[in-house]
Amino acid sequence: MAQSCLKFLKYALITFNFIFWLCGGIVLALGIYLMMTSNYGSLLPNQPSLSVANTLIITGTIVMVVSFLGCLGSLKENKCLLITFFIILLILMMVEIAMSIILLINEEKIDGFLLKEFEASLQKYTHSNATQGTEDWDIIQHKFMCCGVKGIDDWNGTVPLACCKESNCANGKIYWQEGCYEKLKQWFEYNYLNVGIGIIVISIIQVLGMSFAMTLYCHISKSGIFFQ
Repeated sequence: MAQSCLKFLKYALITFNFIFWLCGGIVLALGIYLMMTSNYGSLLPNQPSLSVANTLIITGTIVMVVSFLGCLGSLKENKCLLITFFIILLILMMVEIAMSIILLINEEKIDGFLLKEFEASLQKYTHSNATQGTEDWDIIQHKFMCCGVKGIDDWNGTVPLACCKESNCANGKIYWQEGCYEKLKQWFEYNYLNVGIGIIVISIIQVLGMSFAMTLYCHISKSGIFFQ
């Protein structure tokens, strides 16, 4: 019975980590793709390292490394790798909880910081010939049907075609009046529940991974059979 339970835990943890290793690879590939095309770092000119591409690359790399440790530790029944996997998952969970609390406490400061960054980004690319920033703004304005940070006046008369309501702006230009920053906030608030559910699911999966790893570690310790 004990051996059957050990095998179940072993292969369940291997499957669990292999799936997440693949997911981490997809996230990493997406981050690299965005970095090669458009990383949206231009929207945060003073903090370009906080771009979506960099975040995805870091997240994907961490997921792949942690999943590999768990998968290899389960496959080889290596107590050292299993306990390392458990500790890393525990640290990641503590960091996630700490970051969530910090973001919640400093919500207004973060809101003001992002607003200033968006305004600086738009100002930078209205007074330069750079194309990357304007392309990023065009994508956001077209997708969210908005114009500028707070409104159309942010472009100081040089309104891009992405702000136009019609597909062809040649005859009578009608622009979106609402600013993109408010639109982005509305989008996030609309998807707040989905984000919360996603965080809860990730936390549950982390707890399950930690539980499986520690249970397998204890079984291996009691049986005295593990990879040397």
